[in-house]
Amino acid sequence: MAGSRAGEASTEDTDVLVVGSGFGGSVAAYRLADAGKQVVLLERGRPYPPGSFARTPAQLSRAFWDPSEGLYGLFDAWTMRGLEGLVSAGLGGGSLIYANVLLRKDEHWFVHDSPLPGGGYENWAFSRADLEPHYARVERMIGTSPYPYQDTAKTRAFEAAARSAGHRPFRPPLAVSFAADAHSVPAAGRELAPGPYPNLHGAIRQTCTLCGECDLGCNTGAKNTLDHTYLSAATATGRAELRTLHEVRGFKPESDGRWLVRYVVHDPQQPQPTAALPEHLIRCRKLVLAAGSFATSWLLLRNRASLPGISPRLGTGFCGNGDLLGLALNATENRHGERVPRSLDAGHGPVITTTIRGADTADGTPGAGRGFYLQDAGYPGFVNWLMEASQVRSALPRVARLSARLIGNRLFMGHRSNISADLAAALGPGVFSDTSLPLLGMGRDVPDGRMFLRRGRLAVDWTVASSEDYFNRVREAMTGLAGQLGADFQDNPLWWAKRVITVHPLGGAPIGATSDQGVCDPFNQVFGLPGLYVVDGAAMPGPVGANPALTIAALSDRACDRMLECWDSDASRVHPSPHPGPDPDVDLDPKLDPGPSPATEATEATASSLSERRGFPGHREPTGARPAVSDSPRTVAFTEQMKGYFTLGVGDPVRAVQVARLRDQRMMFELVIDTGPLERFLSDPAHPGTASGFVDADQLGGRVEVERGWFNLFVPVSARRRLMLYRLQLTSPGGRELTLVGYKDIHNDPGLDPWADTTTLYVQVLDGFITPLQQMAGPGTGLLPADDARVLGAGVLRIRPLDFAHQLTTFRTTGPRSAASLADFGRLFLGSLYRSYLRPGLAKVEP
Repeated sequence: MAGSRAGEASTEDTDVLVVGSGFGGSVAAYRLADAGKQVVLLERGRPYPPGSFARTPAQLSRAFWDPSEGLYGLFDAWTMRGLEGLVSAGLGGGSLIYANVLLRKDEHWFVHDSPLPGGGYENWAFSRADLEPHYARVERMIGTSPYPYQDTAKTRAFEAAARSAGHRPFRPPLAVSFAADAHSVPAAGRELAPGPYPNLHGAIRQTCTLCGECDLGCNTGAKNTLDHTYLSAATATGRAELRTLHEVRGFKPESDGRWLVRYVVHDPQQPQPTAALPEHLIRCRKLVLAAGSFATSWLLLRNRASLPGISPRLGTGFCGNGDLLGLALNATENRHGERVPRSLDAGHGPVITTTIRGADTADGTPGAGRGFYLQDAGYPGFVNWLMEASQVRSALPRVARLSARLIGNRLFMGHRSNISADLAAALGPGVFSDTSLPLLGMGRDVPDGRMFLRRGRLAVDWTVASSEDYFNRVREAMTGLAGQLGADFQDNPLWWAKRVITVHPLGGAPIGATSDQGVCDPFNQVFGLPGLYVVDGAAMPGPVGANPALTIAALSDRACDRMLECWDSDASRVHPSPHPGPDPDVDLDPKLDPGPSPATEATEATASSLSERRGFPGHREPTGARPAVSDSPRTVAFTEQMKGYFTLGVGDPVRAVQVARLRDQRMMFELVIDTGPLERFLSDPAHPGTASGFVDADQLGGRVEVERGWFNLFVPVSARRRLMLYRLQLTSPGGRELTLVGYKDIHNDPGLDPWADTTTLYVQVLDGFITPLQQMAGPGTGLLPADDARVLGAGVLRIRPLDFAHQLTTFRTTGPRSAASLADFGRLFLGSLYRSYLRPGLAKVEP
């Protein structure tokens, strides 16, 4: 694999490893450490104490997360089919950039839909009653209060418009400190009283200054983010270690029931591509994934080959929690019988201060459709300047008038020394920014998205089409609200392309009652993989509807209760060995002995039949004498690229292709085939060449390097059949040893089809480094029976004509007589095809 792997000797041990520090991970870290467990939390991003969040253009230009490009900032932006996504990379996860709302999921929205072909249904395996005590516990721990001020322009206007439109606005609980302590009245910029545990940043926090910068990170510390609450409390236990700039890349279960996790450490002072960083190892009894829906789903998909028996529902149930952004522009009001601009001042106050809720058919409201929430959306004050600068048509005349006045004053000796009014006029009244308000919608869209890997990267197949009725209903409500504000409603520009932007990605490893319905059980443990838990948005069986942070945290709290209750009983559950152990009489360590080539299976499996044919004309037995080898042996090498379909869970290559095509699950490899000493390669079909290069299959986690590889050309099985054999030893991203075995079947069946035979490779991926000495299925193909426990997956690869044309240009030789080497290799290749197809009756098996 790219990068170096850590040795086993450097492996650490801990009770619990938590991946990610968002709402699920922070709750788990604290709850388990508080219960006496040793916890290590790995967070890919940095810590962000108050005052460290980016504000200037120079700072914001570096505030994005892409470490392979030297970016180690807070914002992690994604673009997928049908949507854009924005999530966080920092200690505290999404709490650093969310809008502070902690709403409980509606009681009637824990729905139980009937399964639908292709997904898109919800079946919540737990209820509001199951979460109630955990909701309360999280609210107490974080600290919430509704927005307290009554004179905020945007809040008053939104609530008045909502009532006029027939809604009942309410102020949701916000994780923001508006008062210095429980006994003080709200006041901006006051120093907060110390909490019950030391703040992990050791920094002073202040009450909310109403600056509207919540989504950029709170520089005053007024937001009760997870680093100030759960993570500080976890650190205070003395049993939780928080490691930042640590990114998990792989994991696998071990036979003793523990988990082996691989991670890298980023160093912003010495940027390197992530794939080039050395990997470190840590073992744990419980592995808790809480990296967010995108990252957790990517990790599970990338390590799927190391997770035997994981549910086929992996990657399903994705949605954006119905997120939709709309704009109310140019608000007006009637004053003394005249329409005048209505000040909304969206940059004053927290991002969200008030909310309305749209009814749902699940509430018992016939024909209501899928429910939603609408909320006001503030923004930082500097956005007002950007909005005004965008009004070029009105700004240019003002600037022109100012320039004319200044020039005229100079040229014609106007003696006007005070130009304050001129500058004020040039700036303009700022009406556009002062009278505009973004509107946030979220709710119950259809969770029919599918997450998968494409060339090792996360991809999502999701569109607004199946949720269009829902989105249109949200847009209608926004339009009505804008009308009551005397404003014009405008869709955000992404909607014109039928795209949305979500900050609440959910699904990918959904909870279900059974493994047919979900990846995780009702207490967040992955079915069939004891000790592996998913406690973030990926575990949601569908949209939360309301802002999902509180539900994610409560569900994690509930999972921790169950984890602690079953801790001792789970300790006795071990992961079953996925395949029988090796024969103790056979040395299988590839580092000690290279062992026979893959062709050994062919020659051994057909030994008796070949021995009966020793009288075939032209048959040659290998002799003890080896061809003379010069100091510089002749070799031939070429590059081969093959592409096709591969899937896990199906052992027969032909059937696997049918499944993989439906799922668009692809595989390709690029190998450099080297004959080694050419004389021996030509004379002995059991002598292998070497194969090096890489295999790229999303089902295996993306690109994996070939660690050892063998290739045999035209191994004789009978007078009419020869095999090309491949065996490639790989290691999955999670550290699972794998062997790709494959064969091309060169035989004369009805029709002249040498192209199909020589360009079609039937493959299986087997668990472990399978050696040639182990018994194989057919006569030397190297493949196992389809139902063998060691078979993880199968497929078929082919060489495309253009790739074959390129392959012909890649032949290289070493040693003397280069042209003769190519000619000898060509005679072997073409001669074998001639004997297989054009002279099938000739009883001759020599290569």
